[in-house]
Amino acid sequence: MSVFDRFNLTGRRALITGGSRGLGLEMAKALGEAGAELMIVGSDEEHLKRASAELHAVTIQADLSKPEEAERLCDVVLRDHAPIDILINNVGGRRINTPTEDLALGDWQRILDLNLTQAFILTKRIGGAMIQRKWGRIINISSINALWPGKAMRGRSYETSKGALTMFTKAVAADWAVHGITVNAIAPGPFLTDANKRWIGEKPEFEGEVADSIPMGRWGRPEEIAPLALYLASDASSYMTGSVLILDGGKLLW
Repeated sequence: MSVFDRFNLTGRRALITGGSRGLGLEMAKALGEAGAELMIVGSDEEHLKRASAELHAVTIQADLSKPEEAERLCDVVLRDHAPIDILINNVGGRRINTPTEDLALGDWQRILDLNLTQAFILTKRIGGAMIQRKWGRIINISSINALWPGKAMRGRSYETSKGALTMFTKAVAADWAVHGITVNAIAPGPFLTDANKRWIGEKPEFEGEVADSIPMGRWGRPEEIAPLALYLASDASSYMTGSVLILDGGKLLW
């Protein structure tokens, strides 16, 4: 087997949450190009339609900020689309910037559910179904904010949830290694996703301020996460589990 063959995903089925745009869409493209059958999950019907046309993927609409929606998604996937070989828990976000002293409990819980609870539910149910087959790949999309509190960020629910997701990655990796399942995380830094472009639209100087804080001098392009996701999804990464791979242009170096 050549080294390139180790990246081949023919015969594998992948589920990517938040897969209709941004980082999720780019990761889905990479896995599809490597031969995987794709299933993408998103909350916006129009985004899903466009992604489906581009990727020829099965799509499921679900708002994973609600635990009951995550459970429903698992019901549908396990009933109609099993088995899933590769699970990318990509959906997440911050969406608020309220100081901790003013943050409502409901908003705190919503961000934890969006970034952490849904990943637990999908890992438990869809990842758990991998145990019997003795092969699986789970990739959690964390953040450099799991390791570093952003200076301009407020509320701290985002950092807390991503930090917990990172430790959840390591703990499940330890538990499931014996079953042939690897569990790893990618911790992206600043990327020019739609969400960050909205922040930049509201505060144009933000783009340059962030770029100046990165040794490489620029934001990441969404497609730059795709090769790393493919590596973690494939047999090329067969001896890697419990790892958190930082992809940030060197931002944490400063």
